Amino acid sequence: MISPLSSTVSALQAYKSRMEATSNNIANITTAEFKKSQAVLKEGANGDVQVHVTLSDTAGQPYQAFEDNQRHEKQTSNVELTKELPQMMATQHAYNANMKVIQTQDEILGSTLNIVG
Repeated sequence: MISPLSSTVSALQAYKSRMEATSNNIANITTAEFKKSQAVLKEGANGDVQVHVTLSDTAGQPYQAFEDNQRHEKQTSNVELTKELPQMMATQHAYNANMKVIQTQDEILGSTLNIVG
């Protein structure tokens, strides 16, 4: 595969993983004691984009719940919507930018083939 195209495809896959982690966090915002995932992107040795997903250790807000006539200490999820939504929007823009790179590469190759033709 052509190197610039290969790095763009790896970026698309990495942004897909980041979007999945963010979407899962948002979907579980009301799940008690849920720990959010964080996707960190970094450049690989070959110029590709690698993603590393980890669970956050931060605690949610404590609260008391009654189950079976007993009080239990619990925590809310540690997901903050004010951080997740901007992260999702930035990821979507980055994904779209990489898709535009692939579209432009396709147009250039198509023009080249028509010229050589």
